[in-house]
Amino acid sequence: MVILLQLFLRAPDGVLIKGSQKGNGMFKMPFRRQARKQQGKIRLPNLKAQHIYLRFPMLDDYQEWATLRMESRAFLEPWEPLWPADAHTLIRYKMHLDRYIEGRKNGQFFVFFVFSNETDHLIGGISLGNIRRGVVQSGEIGYWCGEKYSGHGFMHESLDLMIDFAFQQLKLHRLQAASIPTNTRSIALLEKCGFVREGLMRSYVKIHGCWQDHYLYSLLETERPIKPV
Repeated sequence: MVILLQLFLRAPDGVLIKGSQKGNGMFKMPFRRQARKQQGKIRLPNLKAQHIYLRFPMLDDYQEWATLRMESRAFLEPWEPLWPADAHTLIRYKMHLDRYIEGRKNGQFFVFFVFSNETDHLIGGISLGNIRRGVVQSGEIGYWCGEKYSGHGFMHESLDLMIDFAFQQLKLHRLQAASIPTNTRSIALLEKCGFVREGLMRSYVKIHGCWQDHYLYSLLETERPIKPV
């Protein structure tokens, strides 16, 4: 169940994480001056739902991340760009973390891992990227889920949390997501969370080695009931 995982390519510096245990981190997120002027000081909300919570990726998550991705390879590959040979090496993972840190620092890119409240096991990931300010105020959603956790409602809770974060904390006006027409699980998830299909983007992204059409979905802040965070 994946929508353009490669939208994850960017994200903080100045992120302070205390504590190595999952869910016990304290986050300090400075943003560039322009972002502060536009959206004020952003506080990380309590990104926790009934069954899952969201947390920034950490170095200690590497082995669990690599294992879950490799176990789910046949499940994920049809919906993602081709995996390079070193896709799940420690070096590559550290490169991802550096990009995530830079993106959060700039206020343009946020990547979270999804964990189980009950077991603290990694379930998947979700991102908000390509954040545009000014007269646009939009961002793009991407996510992935380990095969053994698919179909249990975990990504629905994750997407619900990310939507509230985008609209209530980042003060965005519009969210977008894209899905291959045959990815029925992703389409059902988006529509369940209120996204509206706007049209078909032809040959939009090279997925699994082939250029693929994608449905474009969007959700506006005015279409989302206000919730406490």
